[in-house]
Amino acid sequence: MNRKNRILLNELTKTDFKLRYQGSILGYLWAIIRPLLMFGILYLVFAKFLRFGDEIPRYPVYLLIGTVLWNFFTECTNQGIQSLIIRSDLMRKIAFPKWIIVLSATTTALINLAINLVVVIIFSLLAGVEFSLTWLVVPFLILELYLLSFGIALLLGSLNVKFRDVQSIWEVLIQALFYAIPIIYPLSIVAGYSNFAANLLMLNPIAQVIQDVRFCLITKETLTGWVVLENVFLKLIPLILVAVVLTVGVLVFKKKSKYFAEEI
Repeated sequence: MNRKNRILLNELTKTDFKLRYQGSILGYLWAIIRPLLMFGILYLVFAKFLRFGDEIPRYPVYLLIGTVLWNFFTECTNQGIQSLIIRSDLMRKIAFPKWIIVLSATTTALINLAINLVVVIIFSLLAGVEFSLTWLVVPFLILELYLLSFGIALLLGSLNVKFRDVQSIWEVLIQALFYAIPIIYPLSIVAGYSNFAANLLMLNPIAQVIQDVRFCLITKETLTGWVVLENVFLKLIPLILVAVVLTVGVLVFKKKSKYFAEEI
């Protein structure tokens, strides 16, 4: 990326971040408050009333991490998909690589995640979680989730330029996906009923990342794909899916970006 594109990316990212909280009383604090509110509701419903996670050490932190990572994925994809529509005027006026628009939108989500992770770490330490070297693996897992989100944003964002229903369809799909990932319920519950279902869940890169981060940050008792999946090839499927989604997203975006100005 040349200097001109870096400057443009920096300015777009700062503008996106400022506009997201412009006009609100609490401003940037919403970057922390929103996931904490969602965590609080889920904790009351599923931990206190439905008694999920009784067998999991430090379940509140366990749930908070899942909530934060899920919020990052949804924000990253939703903002990335609609970013080209939002920045349509800019695309008509200036000649520049269009993927920078999607990158800036997803980078804003990455900044929010960084802020939330500081809260997660503080919360973890207060809950009695001890630092270990496995914490150093977490940035690589977040990179994996970001690349998946960026690939989806490129793919669906390029299709959304012409077919505006894509955004609405994705919002419905992502609601269903929330319950297909062990965020509010432990994977051990699923494994207790069906090993096949647990194996199927762990083929999902989002579930794999969330479980691996929980394993690295909180407790080594967390079930991960490396434990649940017995076949070596199956263990690699989440990484393969991320690579496929990113590659397809880049190729489709490159092909369709030539016509964005005409289709918007």
